Amino acid sequence: MAVYFLSLDLNIGRDYRELYEELDNLKAVRVLESDWCLERYNTTPSELRDYFKSFLGNDEGLFVIEANNWATSNTFSTPNDLR
Repeated sequence: MAVYFLSLDLNIGRDYRELYEELDNLKAVRVLESDWCLERYNTTPSELRDYFKSFLGNDEGLFVIEANNWATSNTFSTPNDLR
């Protein structure tokens, strides 16, 4: 299983209910205001990018990275909260 980080550049005022419901369904945890982490099997950062793009507008950004190590400070949660 790999840990992935999603960083989202969202527009204020849009309804992101479906995005947040999907993050909840995937048991993602919020690390910072617009940054999430989740664990997944058998996927790649490109596949996750393509999947989550369907929840975003064409003018919004998304950054996906697979992480082996991390360090945090003053965050809402950490990848350790996934377990």
